[in-house]
Amino acid sequence: MVGLGRMGGNMAERLRRAGHEVVGYDRDPKVSDVASLSDLVEALGPSPHVVWVMVPAGEPTRATIAAVALLLSAGDLVADGGNSNYRESITRSKELAERGIGFLDVGVSGGIWGLENGYGLMVGGRPESFEQLKPVLLALAPDEGGLAHVGPPGAGHFTKMVHNGVEYGLMQAYAEGYELLAASDLGIDVPGAIDAWRYGTVIRSWLLELLHLALVDDAALGHIKGWAEDSGEGRWTVEEAVRLAVPAPAITAALYARFTSRQDDSPAMKVIAALRQQFGGHTAVQL
Repeated sequence: MVGLGRMGGNMAERLRRAGHEVVGYDRDPKVSDVASLSDLVEALGPSPHVVWVMVPAGEPTRATIAAVALLLSAGDLVADGGNSNYRESITRSKELAERGIGFLDVGVSGGIWGLENGYGLMVGGRPESFEQLKPVLLALAPDEGGLAHVGPPGAGHFTKMVHNGVEYGLMQAYAEGYELLAASDLGIDVPGAIDAWRYGTVIRSWLLELLHLALVDDAALGHIKGWAEDSGEGRWTVEEAVRLAVPAPAITAALYARFTSRQDDSPAMKVIAALRQQFGGHTAVQL
């Protein structure tokens, strides 16, 4: 496991609990099992090697996979569990295939809660690569399901991109509902109302559970600034919707709302910031 941050560290631990032997590398020597990528590959023993990369998308992922590839041999496998652009994953799969190295692009959802609850996994790649990694994937996924081989190279990250776009829309709907309840002149018990929504209603969800937890800590969200970043997948989802001529008004509006959050400290954006902190461990800007 390369990258032992909020996600990678917990994933390595979940695999160990399931009986897998995991060697972890991180730039932070305090959490790393080995001193370098070459030490990592050597510690894995004889081929075939499986290296899961769990670092930020973009240049960190590109550089890490390029460095790892130089240390691997035909029959080995690389899995990218970050939020890489699906087009890059298609290219990466072709480049590694030229050296006989398998590649899987794995969309991973579950945030900081995945260690105990398991991770939703959307996997793109060749069937033989999926079968090679399947024991690891099953150990990471929840017992009741959550694992799917969704298609060829690029399909895993495309699916995760759309997943995150849907997440934007759901979070925005909850945030607007919260703001409307709070704005009412009826003196509504907003945390109580949100709590009631969690049971038996058609809008109950894990995100609603997380909103409830955030309100238990701070009913008015008074210590969180209504500022929410967009991590890239929401923009890519909207761009793909335009390219494919697929109407996506809710996701698009949710993305634009995050842009608005950087101009005005709105109650709705406080909810978005609080939810991101709850499920992903993202830092909320404190007032």
